[in-house]
Amino acid sequence: MVFRLGGGKLIGVGVGPGDSELLTLKAVRIIKSVPVICAPRSSKNKPSKALSIIRDMLTSRDDYKLLEPVFPMTRDISELERHWDEAARLVASELEKGYDVAFVTLGDPSLYSTFSYLQERIENLGFEVEMVPGVTSFASCAASASMALVEGDEILVVVPRVDERFKKIAPHVDTCIIMKSPRSGSEIEDIIDEDPREKKIVSFENCSMRNETIQEGFMKNGNYLSTTIIKFKK
Repeated sequence: MVFRLGGGKLIGVGVGPGDSELLTLKAVRIIKSVPVICAPRSSKNKPSKALSIIRDMLTSRDDYKLLEPVFPMTRDISELERHWDEAARLVASELEKGYDVAFVTLGDPSLYSTFSYLQERIENLGFEVEMVPGVTSFASCAASASMALVEGDEILVVVPRVDERFKKIAPHVDTCIIMKSPRSGSEIEDIIDEDPREKKIVSFENCSMRNETIQEGFMKNGNYLSTTIIKFKK
């Protein structure tokens, strides 16, 4: 293991949407060499999706430590903060020993990633933090459908959850990316239907994975890894 004098570094590594071939060369290099891998899971009984993407890269290694803190799928802020604090203590204990820790996260660590909550806590403890970008889910979706997201001066908006703010801005954008789209229910369809512009709607599930699904229109019963692209035509 590589020891860093003065404390280790936390590295947020984006592992992309699912296909391990979409990882950057830098991400692969770090994953194959860092002393500690941190791969949070949503529950104790549910394996990390990010870890499954890099699992083959770790098969030839026996010199790394794996941390698997639980980051539950809940909107209870107090519960989330408790788990983030626990994860920070777990990671900090390795950093204090001088070991670098790679936190693997789906997509990109700067975009709706739980890495940001850990980053803040680790930086407050005085440790160095680095981020390695990854391919976003919606970039992979657009590639799978061979469609351009925006051209020229067109405006793109990424929406994590449909609410009143989206209703206000929708008429002014050219392309909308709706993350985890099924959880927005019929509300998103109602808003889009009210827009008089001609539009193309494509939904994706498990993009870039072996069980990838692409369909025209909205996806009614998609899973957590579902995305909808709405492209308005001029």
